[in-house]
Amino acid sequence: MEDIIVSENLRFHYTNEYDEKAAVTEVLKGINISIKKGSFTAVLGHNGSGKSTLAKHFNGILMPSSGKVFVCGIDTSDENRLFELRQHAGMVFQNPDNQIVASIIEEDVAFALENLGVAPKEMRQRVDDALKAVGMYEYRYHSPSQLSGGQKQRVAIAGIIAMRPECIILDEPTAMLDPQGRKEVLKTIRRLNREAGITIVLITHYMDEAAQSDRVVVLDKGQVVFDDVPSEVFSNVEELKRIGLDVPQTTELVYLLRKEGIDLDSHIISEDECADAIEALFRTSNNNDDDKAVQAAS
Repeated sequence: MEDIIVSENLRFHYTNEYDEKAAVTEVLKGINISIKKGSFTAVLGHNGSGKSTLAKHFNGILMPSSGKVFVCGIDTSDENRLFELRQHAGMVFQNPDNQIVASIIEEDVAFALENLGVAPKEMRQRVDDALKAVGMYEYRYHSPSQLSGGQKQRVAIAGIIAMRPECIILDEPTAMLDPQGRKEVLKTIRRLNREAGITIVLITHYMDEAAQSDRVVVLDKGQVVFDDVPSEVFSNVEELKRIGLDVPQTTELVYLLRKEGIDLDSHIISEDECADAIEALFRTSNNNDDDKAVQAAS
């Protein structure tokens, strides 16, 4: 499987436009990441860890202070190819209201396509396909003001996928949503990844969202501290808590039970896995008790 995003010793600092002599704080400190085409990667980190800054490099919104970032083989520092780059990698932000520009939903989804000069017949097909993909086709004639937060975010995602990108970067897309809205958006993201093969990079602070990805990258102070499958990353409970992060509730339960001496696999991450493991422990315990009773009776 080929790499779709590659960062090579990526370093970045914000400059003070009003005081050139002001001290500079480096936000990203030598990030080396390769993201495979068709994968689902979650990026975690506490506030100020650099995760949103990293996401903006993947779409060419920010340029490296040093090092390189390549998206679909395009060097993001090549300003002449930014338009092309953003057709390959779309970006969805935290607040959907900042991305919705039209008063009718289907017109909003068509907005970028009009700017790209897509033919009307092709545009009609793409808009319909995109709205169907996020489950919002029946609302195509509605005003965005009539939608919930989760529905607005799904429309924002539709506007991106209508451009037929190979990759979608989502910067905390559920941060402003209620639990139902979060559930709707995450379901949409997972379906786009699994059924359409779109590469997903999800910046989030919700552990349960990250647990559903293929890979979790954890940033702390501008550096990668963990990079592995979710079950492996979240097994490091104490280390994650030390850098200000939580773990999924199931992982927390297993961690607490293990501290009490109960023999459970620290890599358990889903509710079903946890229930099966606890049931197996009870079954083993009961069988051992029955064996002891038989031995005592004999």
